[in-house]
Amino acid sequence: MAAATGLSPTMVHRIWKDHGLKPHLTETFKLSTDPQFVEKLRDIVGLYLNPPEHALVLSVDEKSQIQALDRTQPLLPMRKGHPETHTHDYVRHGTATLFAALSVLDGTVIASVKKRHRHQEFLAFLKQINRETPRTLELHLILDNYGTHKHPNVKVWLSKHPRFHLHFTPTSSSWLNMIERWFANLTEKRLRRGVFKSLQSLIRTLEAYIRENNQNPSPITWTAKANNILAKITRCKEALETGH
Repeated sequence: MAAATGLSPTMVHRIWKDHGLKPHLTETFKLSTDPQFVEKLRDIVGLYLNPPEHALVLSVDEKSQIQALDRTQPLLPMRKGHPETHTHDYVRHGTATLFAALSVLDGTVIASVKKRHRHQEFLAFLKQINRETPRTLELHLILDNYGTHKHPNVKVWLSKHPRFHLHFTPTSSSWLNMIERWFANLTEKRLRRGVFKSLQSLIRTLEAYIRENNQNPSPITWTAKANNILAKITRCKEALETGH
């Protein structure tokens, strides 16, 4: 840019900074084509902002294919003038799936670590939720559209447990599911820089993080209203159509 405009690199940087421009960064997005997008969005945001009485709202999902990665050489810690460094190659010791249900009310998490990610494991997790929540409360579960959540065996079990109410996010709208923020925190704090010498080491790390979370839970506060979200999406669609 400096060469093209004849300005100094320092001046270009200053102009970018003054206008909040970061051309080195990019973000991704995908607009949902779900025909029931508006209805589903209003339903889920309504649960966040105005949860029903005598009920628990649980944000539920699975973090699958969590790899137990062990670096081939020891990590070199950060020191003056040098960032933390690690080898680019690693040894795989297997994978695990974390099933988690985040309570919107208080930030506690019901969780289970499984080796596989099928409807059988999801059904076992629903039974765990049923055991670990007060039977007098209705349960509203916010989920994505993954096939295991709608398996015939799951539907049969749900029909016999009417206190469970499932609310599905629109397609391509995982950002509506609050548990995704919790998973992001888990990844940043425990997984991204973790070194796991066995699958059991990974599982112990996950279970320890869950215990720490529940000993000092911190609820995630949802503030965006449905109308504001819809207005923002409308502006995005207009920008795509006009190219501005």
